[in-house]
Amino acid sequence: MKKKLLLGIGLAAMLTLTACGGTTKSTSKVTETQDHYPLTIQNFTKAEGGTTWDKKDQVFEKAPERIMANTRPAAELLLHLGLGDKIVGVGANFGEPDKSVEEAYSKLNILSDEYVGKEVTLGTNPDLVFGRGGLFDNADWGVGTVDTLNDMNIKTYVLESSVTGGTYDSIYKDIENIGEIFNVQDKADSFIKELKDRQTAITSKLESIKDHKTFAYLHTNDPKELFVYPAHDETFFNDAFKMVKLDNIFKDELGDVSVETLIESDPDVLIIPNWDGSDLEKVREAIYANPKLSSMKAIKNKQIYIVDYNYLFGYGYNTVDGMELLAKEMYPELFK
Repeated sequence: MKKKLLLGIGLAAMLTLTACGGTTKSTSKVTETQDHYPLTIQNFTKAEGGTTWDKKDQVFEKAPERIMANTRPAAELLLHLGLGDKIVGVGANFGEPDKSVEEAYSKLNILSDEYVGKEVTLGTNPDLVFGRGGLFDNADWGVGTVDTLNDMNIKTYVLESSVTGGTYDSIYKDIENIGEIFNVQDKADSFIKELKDRQTAITSKLESIKDHKTFAYLHTNDPKELFVYPAHDETFFNDAFKMVKLDNIFKDELGDVSVETLIESDPDVLIIPNWDGSDLEKVREAIYANPKLSSMKAIKNKQIYIVDYNYLFGYGYNTVDGMELLAKEMYPELFK
C-alpha cells in the first residue's frame, strides 16, 4: 500500500510538472508573437497603368491567414516556408513544377491556368495578395493595384525580384521578409541557405569559363514569327543569366529589335521560352534551318536553348533550377 501511495504521489508530481512546462512553453510562444507584431515591412506600389514602382510600407498587426498567390512560383515559395494551409487561391497555373513541393501544390485551390482578375482574386476573401508585381493592376488580367487592395483592408506583398531594379539576390530579401511577416524566420533562413548553396555550386562549376557569351531572347514558339524581346527593364531576367556567364546583347535597347538587327548583332546564343510544356525541338530545328539566319554564330554552332518561361519571368527562387539546367546543357563536360 505504501509503495502504491508513493508511486501515485510521484506520478501526480510528474504530471503537474509536465502541465506547468506546457503552460510555460505556450505562454512563451504567445509572448514571442505579441512582441513580433505589429510589424512594418517596406514594399512597393505602382499607379494603375504606371511604370514606376514607389516604396510603400505594409503594417501587419498579425500574420495573415488567407493568402492569394498570383502565380505558381509565388505559391511554391510559400510552400517551402510551410505556409500551404494559408493559401486560399493560386493564379497563373503554368510552367515547370517544383518537384519538391509538387504534392503539396496539387492540393491547393487553383483559380486558373491563366492570369486572374480582381474579381476572382477578391472571391477568395484574402487578407494578403502576394506575388509578381506586374500583375498588381486593375486590368482584366490583374489582381488589382496595391492601393486598391490596401483601401479594402487587404495587405499586399509585391516580390522585390519582380520590380525594375530587382535581381536574383532580391529573392533572398523576399524570403527574409515573408519569414518576418509570418514569423517563420528559421524556415526562411534555411531556404535562403539552400538556394545560396545551389547558386554557388553553379558558379563554381563554371569557374573555368573566363569569357561571357552574348545572347538574345526570341519570344516565340513559332519559327515563322521571330520576335526579338530586348528585355530592357527586366533587371531580374538579365541578372539571372550572369549565373551562367551570359549577357543580354539587347538589354540597352529601348525600342523594337528587328530580325535584321538580330542578324547584324550576331549573339553567341539564342534563348527561346517554353510557356505551355510543348516539345519545342521541331521549333528549334526550324530556326536552325532558316536560311535568313544561316550566317549567325548561334545557328552555325547549334547554340539555341529552350528554357521554361517561369524560369525566365516567374521572378522566383526556381530560376536557379533553369540556370542550372541551362549550364548543364551548354557545358555538359563540366557537370560530369
